[in-house]
Amino acid sequence: MSRAPEVAAREVVTAGQRARTKTTKEPAAGALGVERDHAVVMDDGVALRADVFRPLEGGPWPVIMSLGPYGKGLPFFEGVFAERYERLVTERPEVLDGSSGSHLCWETVDPEQWVPLGYAVVRVDSRGAGRSAGRLDILSSREVRDYSLAIEWAGTRPWCNGRVGLAGVSYYAINQWLVASLRPPHLAAIIPWEGAADHYRDMTHHGGILSNGFFDGWYPRQVRSMQHGLGARGPKSPWVPDGLASGPETLDEGDLHRLRADYLAEIRSHAFDDAWHQERSASLERIDVPLLSAANWGGLGLHSRGNFEGFAQAASAAKWLDVHTGRHEEAFYTPAGRELQRLFFDRFLLGRTNDWERRDPVSFVVRDAERGELRAGGAAWPLPGTRWERWWLEGPRRLRRAGDGPPADSGRVSFSAGGEGATFVSDPLDAPLTIVGPVSASLHAASSGTDADLFCTLRALRPDGSEVDFRGANDPRAPLSQGWLRLSQREQDPRRSLPWRPWHTHRTRMPLRPRAAYEAEVELWPTCVRLGAGCRLALSVGGSDFGRPDAVGPFYGSGPFRHDDPDDRAETSGVTVDLLTGARVPSSVLLPVVDL
Repeated sequence: MSRAPEVAAREVVTAGQRARTKTTKEPAAGALGVERDHAVVMDDGVALRADVFRPLEGGPWPVIMSLGPYGKGLPFFEGVFAERYERLVTERPEVLDGSSGSHLCWETVDPEQWVPLGYAVVRVDSRGAGRSAGRLDILSSREVRDYSLAIEWAGTRPWCNGRVGLAGVSYYAINQWLVASLRPPHLAAIIPWEGAADHYRDMTHHGGILSNGFFDGWYPRQVRSMQHGLGARGPKSPWVPDGLASGPETLDEGDLHRLRADYLAEIRSHAFDDAWHQERSASLERIDVPLLSAANWGGLGLHSRGNFEGFAQAASAAKWLDVHTGRHEEAFYTPAGRELQRLFFDRFLLGRTNDWERRDPVSFVVRDAERGELRAGGAAWPLPGTRWERWWLEGPRRLRRAGDGPPADSGRVSFSAGGEGATFVSDPLDAPLTIVGPVSASLHAASSGTDADLFCTLRALRPDGSEVDFRGANDPRAPLSQGWLRLSQREQDPRRSLPWRPWHTHRTRMPLRPRAAYEAEVELWPTCVRLGAGCRLALSVGGSDFGRPDAVGPFYGSGPFRHDDPDDRAETSGVTVDLLTGARVPSSVLLPVVDL
């Protein structure tokens, strides 16, 4: 295999160059060197392509790196990402402070903002994507090994100080957890921002139920559309001489098909947490580099659970968890988000003495229905001093604190396995209540068939009965928390389960006997809210995705993370579920109550 030249193109960007889109600005004062299409040769001879942004003078500098399939040659402001870029810079124009936006790529750091701070920025197209040749197989062990080798390549360049940090959102966070598990020697720090760590539980199978809605849209639109070899049929790039973001070759569909794994078919063919999923899930206990895990309270369905589990399970002695709110990826680009990242990287990549290590290990936004958002912190996750309060589900559809007495007489609520189910509502709170942490529900359920899917949604109501909800990462009005469980996959691993977070094995199916009752522990993802006196808590338990009528759309509450694949849900067709409550078979929800 012939080796590509080390550098395919070099340019110098100086102040005064005009940006390429109407929503970008003139570049800030100063200059940065840009080197396009470096060949980063892997151990099997395949050359990945990297763009390098660095100061024109001085050095050596630490590197901030990202590697992924979205195309280093596709600007944020063009192609499939253009609409989100326009919305971001229109609603939050401050994200372009110090930048023209001319060098922005989707969900990665902006070189114009970071190079003047004394960093080099390296963006790499993953194997089989963008300008990098090879077989496209996202999140595979091959891709993760490539990332480790790319880190070592960057860390040993003469212009690098030997320290490589990783930063990025979503995909560029998910594969940070994966590659950090390999412990590449020159990896010095990571900032996984709104990512995932467990390919099965966080991403593709919530509680064993296939989460098809997001992936069926995301993969063809954002990954397959950037496959290397699309060439002239692919997206255009203003940054390379031939103008082709997906490489100079234009292959026919047959060759493209042979050069990519069928990710969507693989998800469907691996219904349990087998070796295929485990290959794409991080070994968190092997991670030992300093890390800043940035979660979003509104990231239900994809961008939440992994950040909490990653922080809690990583072996790193220096680790921090920061939880924000708002639209997906928005906080990453804001001045406050960048400052958080800068302080962390200044400490662990530049070696500067600052106040970083005086920060609370856990910091977070408190969502308050009346007072907006407040900041708080703690020493660990879950927060020390958490009071784990159990609340009974009772008939007729009532939610009640266990501390107020034992569960009432037995009751039964029936609903269709594909229906909305039932909502259990508390009495008005007699005092403010603050909930911060993971949630779990212990439910007794019976099915008329051999399986049933349980969809749990934690909600809050104001004194007037209206819903208390907040801006989600992908949903304008999201509930407090959600959890899911396929009843035939209720088996737990006692070694990994915690009182507040069950860990289901998802290795086998345990069919139900029709009409027999089974106890199931349902994991609901971490949440945070402060509710005033007079508000009510509610838990909805149903057999389908949570959704409510909305004046501006057909539904909201589950965002794009639907679970409606007809083949996956076939076992629940025509099935009735009975949810049992009362003293003999108490169903309940466990809430993390804190004093702030």
